[in-house]
Amino acid sequence: MRTFMELALARQSVRRYSDRAVEPSKVELCVEAARIAPSASNGQPWRFVLVDEPALKGAIAEACIGPGSNFNRFVGHAPVLVVLVIEPSTGLNRIGAALKRRDYPLMDVGIAAEHFCLQAAELGLGTCMIGWFDERRIKRLIGAPASKRLALVISLGYPEEGDPQRTKSRKPTDAILGRNSY
Repeated sequence: MRTFMELALARQSVRRYSDRAVEPSKVELCVEAARIAPSASNGQPWRFVLVDEPALKGAIAEACIGPGSNFNRFVGHAPVLVVLVIEPSTGLNRIGAALKRRDYPLMDVGIAAEHFCLQAAELGLGTCMIGWFDERRIKRLIGAPASKRLALVISLGYPEEGDPQRTKSRKPTDAILGRNSY
Protein backbone atom coordinates (compact mmCIF):
# COMPACT_ATOMS: atom_id res chain seq x y z
CA MET A 1 0.00 0.00 0.00
CA ARG A 2 1.23 3.45 -0.89
CA THR A 3 1.83 6.13 1.69
CA PHE A 4 -0.27 9.26 1.48
CA MET A 5 2.65 11.21 -0.01
CA GLU A 6 3.18 8.53 -2.66
CA LEU A 7 -0.52 8.68 -3.51
CA ALA A 8 -0.51 12.50 -3.63
CA LEU A 9 2.51 12.44 -5.93
CA ALA A 10 0.93 9.79 -8.17
CA ARG A 11 -2.41 11.58 -8.59
CA GLN A 12 -2.44 13.67 -11.74
CA SER A 13 -4.97 15.06 -14.18
CA VAL A 14 -5.52 12.35 -16.80
CA ARG A 15 -6.53 13.43 -20.29
CA ARG A 16 -6.05 10.15 -22.17
CA TYR A 17 -8.29 7.25 -21.23
CA SER A 18 -8.40 3.64 -22.35
CA ASP A 19 -11.67 2.10 -23.55
CA ARG A 20 -11.70 -0.22 -20.51
CA ALA A 21 -14.91 0.09 -18.51
CA VAL A 22 -14.63 1.07 -14.86
CA GLU A 23 -15.99 -1.54 -12.49
CA PRO A 24 -19.08 -0.27 -10.62
CA SER A 25 -17.53 -1.34 -7.30
CA LYS A 26 -14.57 0.99 -7.92
CA VAL A 27 -16.84 3.91 -8.80
CA GLU A 28 -18.84 3.24 -5.63
CA LEU A 29 -15.65 3.21 -3.55
CA CYS A 30 -14.67 6.61 -4.97
CA VAL A 31 -18.12 7.96 -4.11
CA GLU A 32 -17.81 6.52 -0.60
CA ALA A 33 -14.45 8.24 -0.12
CA ALA A 34 -16.06 11.54 -1.15
CA ARG A 35 -19.14 10.90 1.00
CA ILE A 36 -17.05 10.62 4.17
CA ALA A 37 -15.08 13.82 3.47
CA PRO A 38 -15.23 16.48 6.17
CA SER A 39 -17.41 19.54 5.67
CA ALA A 40 -18.18 22.70 7.62
CA SER A 41 -20.64 21.88 10.40
CA ASN A 42 -21.03 18.47 8.73
CA GLY A 43 -23.20 20.15 6.09
CA GLN A 44 -22.25 17.66 3.33
CA PRO A 45 -23.34 20.09 0.59
CA TRP A 46 -22.91 17.76 -2.36
CA ARG A 47 -24.61 15.40 -4.72
CA PHE A 48 -22.72 13.24 -7.20
CA VAL A 49 -24.37 12.43 -10.53
CA LEU A 50 -22.59 9.50 -12.19
CA VAL A 51 -22.92 9.47 -15.97
CA ASP A 52 -21.92 6.43 -17.99
CA GLU A 53 -24.78 6.17 -20.50
CA PRO A 54 -23.00 6.89 -23.82
CA ALA A 55 -25.39 9.44 -25.36
CA LEU A 56 -25.75 11.45 -22.15
CA LYS A 57 -22.03 11.23 -21.46
CA GLY A 58 -21.35 12.52 -24.97
CA ALA A 59 -23.72 15.44 -24.55
CA ILE A 60 -22.13 16.41 -21.23
CA ALA A 61 -18.66 16.07 -22.76
CA GLU A 62 -19.73 18.45 -25.56
CA ALA A 63 -20.88 20.92 -22.89
CA CYS A 64 -17.32 20.88 -21.48
CA ILE A 65 -15.55 21.88 -24.69
CA GLY A 66 -14.21 25.41 -24.76
CA PRO A 67 -15.53 27.78 -27.42
CA GLY A 68 -13.70 27.55 -30.75
CA SER A 69 -10.97 25.25 -29.44
CA ASN A 70 -9.90 21.75 -28.58
CA PHE A 71 -10.10 22.65 -24.90
CA ASN A 72 -11.45 19.64 -22.93
CA ARG A 73 -12.02 17.48 -26.04
CA PHE A 74 -10.65 14.51 -24.06
CA VAL A 75 -13.68 14.46 -21.72
CA GLY A 76 -15.79 12.33 -24.04
CA HIS A 77 -13.19 9.54 -24.00
CA ALA A 78 -13.53 8.93 -20.26
CA PRO A 79 -15.81 5.96 -19.48
CA VAL A 80 -17.50 7.82 -16.59
CA LEU A 81 -18.26 11.46 -15.90
CA VAL A 82 -19.21 12.68 -12.46
CA VAL A 83 -21.15 15.92 -12.13
CA LEU A 84 -20.71 17.47 -8.72
CA VAL A 85 -23.77 19.47 -7.65
CA ILE A 86 -23.58 21.91 -4.75
CA GLU A 87 -26.46 21.33 -2.36
CA PRO A 88 -27.81 23.93 0.08
CA SER A 89 -25.97 24.44 3.32
CA THR A 90 -27.54 24.16 6.73
CA GLY A 91 -28.84 27.34 8.33
CA LEU A 92 -25.79 27.55 10.59
CA ASN A 93 -23.44 27.27 7.59
CA ARG A 94 -25.31 29.97 5.68
CA ILE A 95 -25.13 32.34 8.63
CA GLY A 96 -21.45 31.64 9.22
CA ALA A 97 -20.66 31.97 5.52
CA ALA A 98 -22.44 35.32 5.34
CA LEU A 99 -20.76 36.66 8.49
CA LYS A 100 -17.30 35.52 7.48
CA ARG A 101 -17.77 36.04 3.71
CA ARG A 102 -16.69 32.48 3.00
CA ASP A 103 -18.14 30.03 0.50
CA TYR A 104 -18.03 26.99 2.79
CA PRO A 105 -20.00 24.72 0.43
CA LEU A 106 -17.54 25.36 -2.38
CA MET A 107 -14.62 24.55 -0.07
CA ASP A 108 -16.40 21.42 1.15
CA VAL A 109 -17.12 20.23 -2.39
CA GLY A 110 -13.44 20.73 -3.25
CA ILE A 111 -12.41 18.52 -0.34
CA ALA A 112 -14.93 15.85 -1.35
CA ALA A 113 -13.76 16.01 -4.98
CA GLU A 114 -10.16 15.48 -3.95
CA HIS A 115 -11.16 12.54 -1.74
CA PHE A 116 -12.88 11.07 -4.82
CA CYS A 117 -9.80 11.62 -7.00
CA LEU A 118 -7.30 10.28 -4.46
CA GLN A 119 -9.40 7.13 -3.99
CA ALA A 120 -9.49 6.73 -7.76
CA ALA A 121 -5.70 7.07 -7.93
CA GLU A 122 -5.27 4.39 -5.28
CA LEU A 123 -7.42 2.07 -7.42
CA GLY A 124 -5.33 2.72 -10.54
CA LEU A 125 -7.93 5.01 -12.08
CA GLY A 126 -7.33 8.42 -13.57
CA THR A 127 -9.36 11.57 -13.05
CA CYS A 128 -9.44 15.16 -14.19
CA MET A 129 -11.43 17.90 -12.47
CA ILE A 130 -13.06 20.09 -15.09
CA GLY A 131 -14.22 23.57 -14.19
CA TRP A 132 -14.96 24.85 -17.70
CA PHE A 133 -18.44 23.78 -18.82
CA ASP A 134 -21.82 25.06 -19.89
CA GLU A 135 -23.57 24.87 -16.52
CA ARG A 136 -27.07 25.60 -17.78
CA ARG A 137 -26.83 22.92 -20.45
CA ILE A 138 -25.48 20.25 -18.11
CA LYS A 139 -28.17 21.00 -15.53
CA ARG A 140 -30.80 20.42 -18.22
CA LEU A 141 -29.11 17.21 -19.34
CA ILE A 142 -29.02 15.67 -15.85
CA GLY A 143 -32.37 17.06 -14.73
CA ALA A 144 -30.93 19.29 -12.01
CA PRO A 145 -33.11 22.20 -10.89
CA ALA A 146 -32.12 25.53 -12.42
CA SER A 147 -31.52 26.87 -8.89
CA LYS A 148 -28.65 24.41 -8.26
CA ARG A 149 -24.98 25.23 -8.82
CA LEU A 150 -22.58 22.80 -10.43
CA ALA A 151 -19.10 22.78 -8.96
CA LEU A 152 -17.17 20.42 -11.23
CA VAL A 153 -17.30 17.66 -13.75
CA ILE A 154 -14.80 14.88 -13.00
CA SER A 155 -13.70 12.53 -15.76
CA LEU A 156 -12.94 9.01 -14.54
CA GLY A 157 -11.38 6.00 -16.20
CA TYR A 158 -8.30 3.90 -16.67
CA PRO A 159 -5.42 5.93 -18.08
CA GLU A 160 -4.46 5.00 -21.63
CA GLU A 161 -1.66 2.44 -21.71
CA GLY A 162 1.66 4.24 -21.79
CA ASP A 163 0.25 7.50 -20.41
CA PRO A 164 3.41 8.73 -18.67
CA GLN A 165 3.50 9.79 -15.05
CA ARG A 166 4.40 13.45 -15.29
CA THR A 167 6.77 15.13 -12.88
CA LYS A 168 4.86 17.61 -10.78
CA SER A 169 5.92 21.18 -11.40
CA ARG A 170 5.23 23.19 -8.28
CA LYS A 171 6.50 26.38 -6.69
CA PRO A 172 9.29 25.85 -4.15
CA THR A 173 8.23 25.61 -0.53
CA ASP A 174 9.74 28.97 0.41
CA ALA A 175 7.50 30.64 -2.20
CA ILE A 176 4.32 29.34 -0.56
CA LEU A 177 5.18 29.11 3.14
CA GLY A 178 5.41 31.81 5.77
CA ARG A 179 6.38 31.02 9.34
CA ASN A 180 4.74 33.27 11.93
CA SER A 181 4.20 35.99 9.32
CA TYR A 182 3.20 36.42 5.70
